[in-house]
Amino acid sequence: MSGAVPGSVLAAFAHPDDAELWTGATLALHARHAAVTIAVPHRDDVRDAEARKGAAALGANLHQVPRLDHSTVRRLLLEVQPEIVISHPLNDVHPEHRAVAAAMLAAAPEPRIATGRPSRFYTCDTYNSLTLEGPVRADTIVDATATFDTKLAALREHASQPIEQHFGPMAETLGRLWGARIGTRYAEAFTAVPILGCLPGATHL
Repeated sequence: MSGAVPGSVLAAFAHPDDAELWTGATLALHARHAAVTIAVPHRDDVRDAEARKGAAALGANLHQVPRLDHSTVRRLLLEVQPEIVISHPLNDVHPEHRAVAAAMLAAAPEPRIATGRPSRFYTCDTYNSLTLEGPVRADTIVDATATFDTKLAALREHASQPIEQHFGPMAETLGRLWGARIGTRYAEAFTAVPILGCLPGATHL
């Protein structure tokens, strides 16, 4: 990541560990310079507590809501007024991921008209970088080397999930894959989504 200081972020995900798994290093990097907010639905007492610990490890604020539907996402966008929004791929293999991404896509235009924000919308990586339509086609790859350990530490806060057996190794594999593509040790991948026909012109998220 280079150039101007990163802007504020709202990351909306379907599950308590999604932010850490798919975007944790990038969120931790942004949190050094700007406000980062993670929004996830309530699950149960254990997973909600893990979500709070994971967000804290990344240096992010956490909004836990009953559901991430269109009206909730719209309210969050108007309240937080982030420069950048991040969610799942619109064609993700997981139906709950697709639903949250669709809610973000539907909700973003009205706040953009009203407040000028969000100015940039990105979708993130997914399971083994495979969507329903084939491999993730990332047009923005963020060097995650400096904060990858923070990402893994935040991911391990989700102790009720198969982190060591499944998600941790996958995060390591994907981090190294994307890192190899830009000549760094670790990286995270993102795809820009138009808001009202506009794509981001920035060289960072």
